[in-house]
Amino acid sequence: MKVQAFRDRTEAGQRLARRLAAYAYRPEVLVLALPRGGVPVAFAVARALHVPLDVLIVRKLGVPGYEELAMGAIASGGERVLNESVVRTLHIPEAVINQVAAREQDEVQRRERLYRADRPASEVRGRTIILVDDGMATGATMRAAVAALRQRQPARLVIAVPVAASATCEELASEVDELVCLIRPKTLFAVGFWYEHFTQTTDEQVRDLLGQAAHEWMRHAGRGEKTPGQSAVVSPS
Repeated sequence: MKVQAFRDRTEAGQRLARRLAAYAYRPEVLVLALPRGGVPVAFAVARALHVPLDVLIVRKLGVPGYEELAMGAIASGGERVLNESVVRTLHIPEAVINQVAAREQDEVQRRERLYRADRPASEVRGRTIILVDDGMATGATMRAAVAALRQRQPARLVIAVPVAASATCEELASEVDELVCLIRPKTLFAVGFWYEHFTQTTDEQVRDLLGQAAHEWMRHAGRGEKTPGQSAVVSPS
């Protein structure tokens, strides 16, 4: 039987925000979403906490011929994380990994242009970053995101997800300052298993939510609620 722990990503984000209430209205906080499914969740979190929203784009590195099997992931900035056990077991040569990584990096750059247009990425250094997705299975995507962000020297790094495999939570908890997860089943099955409505989030929805969040945040900033690095925070196109 399907477990419907969350109605949709918006409700999941609203519930997640309640667990993150200590970060509300704090000028150094930035919510970063993992597109595409993490954006509606993160939008609800950022709105509830009254903090800005941006995205960190991460792409899975699929094994050629078995693309659903991840041999790693790559994030904005070129940071790459490999699943060494998959690479060793399948004897995947470095040249193949580099070829797949180059193709996925092209997709990362395409999405950067599509989602932000001419807007720069938000400043991360010295800030508290809340990294949000709609769920975690193996954690490869989130691990790549964490590795990429560590290079940019945030003051504090928080992972926040509605649902994740308990083993994945245990593995990732040691890599960040805090991990917030509402449901930690031993057997995840799939992230969508825990949602009543889990339709694919489109590029257009991501762009629209980022634009709406930017508009609302600029209104806050206009009232004097300015954050460090605000000039780099996503703004309306």
